[in-house]
Amino acid sequence: MDFGRVVTAMVTPFDDNLQVNWNQVERLVNYLIEEQQSDTLVVCGTTGESPTLTDDEKLRLFAAVKTAVRGRCKIIAGTGSNSTAHTIHLSKEAEKLGVDGLLLVAPYYNRPSQEGMYQHFKAVADAVEIPCMIYNVPSRTSVNIDADTTIRLSQIPNIVATKDCADANQLTRIVAGAAEGFRVYSGDDSSAITALAVGAYGIVSVSSHIVGKEMQVMVHRFLNGDVIGAAKLHAQLLPIFKGIFQYPSPGPIKHALNYKGLSVGGVRMPLIPLTEDEAAFVQSLLS
Repeated sequence: MDFGRVVTAMVTPFDDNLQVNWNQVERLVNYLIEEQQSDTLVVCGTTGESPTLTDDEKLRLFAAVKTAVRGRCKIIAGTGSNSTAHTIHLSKEAEKLGVDGLLLVAPYYNRPSQEGMYQHFKAVADAVEIPCMIYNVPSRTSVNIDADTTIRLSQIPNIVATKDCADANQLTRIVAGAAEGFRVYSGDDSSAITALAVGAYGIVSVSSHIVGKEMQVMVHRFLNGDVIGAAKLHAQLLPIFKGIFQYPSPGPIKHALNYKGLSVGGVRMPLIPLTEDEAAFVQSLLS
């Protein structure tokens, strides 16, 4: 399964009452595919506000996005949680809906050992047949999936990739030691070019909601040997890569999309709307 080079972690559109705005799902999907050139969409990841979505909302979103995509890109369903049993249940339901893959975040809060995490991911992968991408984001989960654990997991046939937000040293070790065909994706927009330099395959991005086309150019310049050209474009995009994480995500990227005319609404509590000053800062990035 090739998820491509630029994968967008899609926001979940809400209406004025912070309910899922089902009427906007297709418009957002079309925009991300046609205008921003996303190769794959992650639905109900962190950027999709998965912690505050119900299982019913998630499953309906997986189905709605699949209908809207119409085969034009791949769909990865965010089904991971810190409960192995719950992750397996949601993953099986997502598989029935025909998604192309699963995003499985490291178990958060209960902080399992490396062996515990290995057994968690193995149990989920064994319960489904579709490809799985593990997701290492220590700043949010309070645990790091060590390189050795990821390398072990890469030996499981349907664990095909990782989205890793650790440093370049860890990415280097994973790239060097993982099973043949296992793909490493950067989970940090501002480190994407560094990740490519140590052998990452692509980026799972938030910024690609608004600069996806430019990110495709950057990645392909690098892959085609124009490292200086890629670096120059990276430098131009860096204020956006940094700026949209200046305040709790996905508040800034949702504001940017609303400002551009995409009606994706606000964020669910405990996240709160941007202040006027924060909104002005995000708008300044777009200009």
